[in-house]
Amino acid sequence: MIKVLSFGELLWDIIAGEAHIGGAPFNLASHLAKMGIHSTYISSVGKDVLGEKALKIAKEYNLDTNYISIHSVLSTGKVDVYLNHKGHPKYTIHKDTAWDQINLNEGFRDLLFKENWFAFCFGTLAQRTESNRNLLYDLLSHLQCQYIFYDVNLRQNFYQKEWIEHSLHFSNMLKLNEEEVITLSELLLGKVVSKEQFCHTISSEYSLKIICITLGEHGSIVYDGQNFFQIPGVKVKVVDTVGAGDSYSAAFLFSFLSGLSPVESGLFASQMGAFVASQVGAVPVYSAWLKEKINTLGKFS
Repeated sequence: MIKVLSFGELLWDIIAGEAHIGGAPFNLASHLAKMGIHSTYISSVGKDVLGEKALKIAKEYNLDTNYISIHSVLSTGKVDVYLNHKGHPKYTIHKDTAWDQINLNEGFRDLLFKENWFAFCFGTLAQRTESNRNLLYDLLSHLQCQYIFYDVNLRQNFYQKEWIEHSLHFSNMLKLNEEEVITLSELLLGKVVSKEQFCHTISSEYSLKIICITLGEHGSIVYDGQNFFQIPGVKVKVVDTVGAGDSYSAAFLFSFLSGLSPVESGLFASQMGAFVASQVGAVPVYSAWLKEKINTLGKFS
């Protein structure tokens, strides 16, 4: 059985007055669970209605929620999301929420350290508090994992060069979008470079095996340490792009961990990302053809 552990924010995206469960690593973990992976999530929710609802939905996705703690004081996280006319989001992320103080007791840490995980997934946003960073880096230092998947997901000004450098140091798989390539080039290399030069430099400096760069409707680039593969986009009518990148990450990991090549994994990831962009919400109900595709790919694992 393929086991994947993920860490990060669990929150509610408020879009046009409606609440949609979210958080980039949560979306990734939820898609993995829906694809049949044994997916476990580490986070925290408040002792409130939204927290209860979040746990209920997570279980409906078949997500292992044993390591999602309930904070006695801080409330479940919220994000105000504004979609422009193309369905692209802008975020206002509220501070001092439950996922800012993720907690694991020593017993839970010991259980996690004894497991053999195929992959550990995390992002940048949950690192905005020192306590979360300390917990995350402790996990990264002690977990037994074949792959460490860092999905950058920069939001507002909640990132620092030091956090990104730490994250890359632990990782061997990286996913980011083309805007984040520019930001990381400036932060880490001191200048904007081409996507190809960025991949060559970052992969050699941080021992990355796979880099995925999403390009929206134009598909993605997958770099395997030697070769660049241009993955074509899938044309759809965009409803909203919230969570599309997260679903790309999940689909790529699902395919790759099931034994498919980086190119094959990128192709399925593009299909998944396009489907999610054509739907409302970050983790929509899968279509019949998508379920069939997942069942077929799952047979490789």
